[in-house]
Amino acid sequence: MNVISSVGIIMANKQLMSANGYAFSFATTLTGFHFAVTALVGLVSNATGYSASKHVPMWELFWFSIVANMSITGMNLSLMLNSVGFYQISKLSMIPVVCVMEWILHSKQYSKEVKMSVVVVVIGVGVCTVTDVKVNAKGFICACVAVVSTSLQQITIGSLQKKYSIGSFELLSKTAPIQALSLLLLGPFVDYYLNGKFITNYKMSSGAILFILLSCSLAVFCNVSQYLCIGRFSAVSFQVLGHMKTVCVLTLGWLLFDSELTFKNIMGMVLAVVGMVIYSWAVEVEKQSNTKTLHHLKNSLTEEEIRLMKDGVENIPLKDVELGESKE
Repeated sequence: MNVISSVGIIMANKQLMSANGYAFSFATTLTGFHFAVTALVGLVSNATGYSASKHVPMWELFWFSIVANMSITGMNLSLMLNSVGFYQISKLSMIPVVCVMEWILHSKQYSKEVKMSVVVVVIGVGVCTVTDVKVNAKGFICACVAVVSTSLQQITIGSLQKKYSIGSFELLSKTAPIQALSLLLLGPFVDYYLNGKFITNYKMSSGAILFILLSCSLAVFCNVSQYLCIGRFSAVSFQVLGHMKTVCVLTLGWLLFDSELTFKNIMGMVLAVVGMVIYSWAVEVEKQSNTKTLHHLKNSLTEEEIRLMKDGVENIPLKDVELGESKE
């Protein structure tokens, strides 16, 4: 669902924000609209009893929102200050960064098969997307902030769900209002820095409103599926499988918008898909291996406990009452 909704948002935003479309060049504010609609859906869901509200400390929600907003702002600034090629490289670097951060924060280990598949995916997506690579000092700093904050945000989603036993939609319902409020307040100023225009000067048309509503509706599904995927699997899985979106965008661009699709693009997409298949296989093998290890460990502990219990019973001296004797 995440791939479908993400591709849908990209197509809707392409029409909404491109010069040939409605020229709505306010990406950060648009993201604020996305979270505002998501927060509204969460509010209605809680009010109707479809979902339950669980307690999460406000300071953790506030901290998460700061990191998430840094991710959004950092990505937009990185795209503006750097070339598209370097922007794609920074996005690809999120997979190894997430792996390293999970290893540091949660002591998570990865099998060699998983590591190999991640390398294949990164190479494949890199081949089909990276072209010109230009970077400057400001752009490099923004890219680093974007990569670290995005990786931390995705890891935190899974951590909060496990820590407070809260569902993906319930957690999103709590974080979306904070992100919406902060992005709608700060977004116009960030967008002004990016393109030199205030949203208040934009002449809204019925077509632009229609595509904004479409983008916001698809964003709800995209946000829910992101939280669900990370909570069910991991941030690394979300990153790896999320690159299927890149493959779909390139393919649909070729089919619908007559975008050029070279042999290099095709080979890169094939390599990326192969890497995703290998990753899925590696994760399944790792899961089965862990299950067998836990089962074996459980049996071993049970036998050990039985042996200790037997040794303990044999070494306990018999009491007079157990022998049916009396000291009188």
